[in-house]
Amino acid sequence: QVTLVESGGGVVQAGGSLRLSCAASGFTFSTWTMAWFRQAPGKEREYVAATRWVADRTYNADYADSVKGRFMISRMNAKNTVYLQMNSLKADDTAMYYCAAKLEKTFAHHNFDYWGQGTQVTVSS
Repeated sequence: QVTLVESGGGVVQAGGSLRLSCAASGFTFSTWTMAWFRQAPGKEREYVAATRWVADRTYNADYADSVKGRFMISRMNAKNTVYLQMNSLKADDTAMYYCAAKLEKTFAHHNFDYWGQGTQVTVSS
């Protein structure tokens, strides 16, 4: 059974930082594409970042323009966990953040096979 469990959300002041974690189980984590999405109230789900396996121990990362330079995605395969380090947070970053996984090794924002339940991030201005 595949599970993705997010944690690390909370309330932070604008300009602050948070690190989200997503613990995965039930699939071969090291070769799957892992991503973060977010959804604010009344808005559509938005792609945030992804990391995909390229070859051997090489991974690439991709970011939405809105978070580039402020957020960093990383993964620790030994712990089957993907992280999202969020710095210089803004009120517009307030959303439910979701972890997603797919076997497909692309940065396309679709075809994700599994999703977590989400963790809430609230940035106060």
